[in-house]
Amino acid sequence: MNRLQKLSAFDTRAFHWCNGYGRSSPVLLSSRWISRLGDGGLYLALGIGLALWEEQDGEAFLLAGLLAYAIELPLYLLLKNTIRRDRPCHRLENFKAAIEPSDKFSFPSGHAAAAFVFAMLVAEFYPALMIPAFMLAGLVGASRVMLGVHYPTDIAAGALLGIGTGLLGLSLWGGF
Repeated sequence: MNRLQKLSAFDTRAFHWCNGYGRSSPVLLSSRWISRLGDGGLYLALGIGLALWEEQDGEAFLLAGLLAYAIELPLYLLLKNTIRRDRPCHRLENFKAAIEPSDKFSFPSGHAAAAFVFAMLVAEFYPALMIPAFMLAGLVGASRVMLGVHYPTDIAAGALLGIGTGLLGLSLWGGF
């Protein structure tokens, strides 16, 4: 067994472990709500709201965020459609996801990437909110595993993509 096969086997075991403990109704219900926070609309609404009502950094937050997401989204799509990893709910026998995924492939997690971009922006512009922002980003990622549409490494890759593109966007914006 080569390293990639070992990583895949570990990832599948970790996925089953998470889903063995997380398939109760309260966990699935909260995972659905947390996952919805990562759909993207909330990030844009918060950015626009800050731009309109927060005079010191609101507009810069929105513009830096738009730049960071303009970098993250094409990279995410390129990776997802190049790697083409099947979602666990499509690959694993006798497993049904709690939600219907919006596309076919799982690596990297777009929800995790977007959540970690947002957390990077919050950390830069509103440092007092950094810990809650990263905790929420982690919960968005974990919710995707609990719902059965991502493996743990999909979340880790999405987090790295989000942090990296968040840093790049902030650097290009000039605020970091």
